[in-house]
Amino acid sequence: MLGGEREEVLDRNTSLALLHSVDVGRVAWATDSGEAVVLPVNFAVDGDDVLFRTAAGAKLDAVRCGRIISFEADGLEPALHVGWSVLVTGPAEVEPEEQDRLRQAPLPWDREPKPFLVRLHGLRISGRRLPLHAGGVTIERQNSG
Repeated sequence: MLGGEREEVLDRNTSLALLHSVDVGRVAWATDSGEAVVLPVNFAVDGDDVLFRTAAGAKLDAVRCGRIISFEADGLEPALHVGWSVLVTGPAEVEPEEQDRLRQAPLPWDREPKPFLVRLHGLRISGRRLPLHAGGVTIERQNSG
């Protein structure tokens, strides 16, 4: 998403704080054949970990097979040419079915049941931000008379 010399490398705490400001991100992993799979999820942050719900299928299979999972979320303001991107990578596991924990997990936008709660352990957390720079915004006023 971001590039160039103006980007700012974010520390772990700032990256995690930014994740709290959005509800949707993407989980990604590589298949046996090397194909990258990237799918959107609603998520929550718990310490350094990312939590998301899923149903039976590709995401759950990747977790149960022990694949390293990456998660990416971002925030953009296209009109101002600013934004940030955070990447969390690590192993993931299906959380035990504890009803209190499931109630606190993020609710999916779609209506399909998602009975499995996945915890992605944030072993590597990195972020980058393209900040607003001086002179980047022009305000024009129009007289109404």
